Amino acid sequence: MTIKVLGPGCMNCKTLYRRTEEALNELHLEATIEKVEAYQDIAAYGILKTPGLVIDEKVVVAGFVPPVEKLKEILLAHRSPQ
Repeated sequence: MTIKVLGPGCMNCKTLYRRTEEALNELHLEATIEKVEAYQDIAAYGILKTPGLVIDEKVVVAGFVPPVEKLKEILLAHRSPQ
């Protein structure tokens, strides 16, 4: 699973990154997480408000920071079948 946190480095972006890491750890899921901070790269995903969360190139969150429990639901819904 490849996860991207989209945002210029604001507090909400950092919070989303931290909560995503926490959700992955609680679920014992392996993933690569990267920050995408360049505006042109963020715009390429079509989101108008940050932060954004992209899982395997699909935008799953835009414009808000979900709680860890909601992120866990999102991650489970997008994980690869084993």
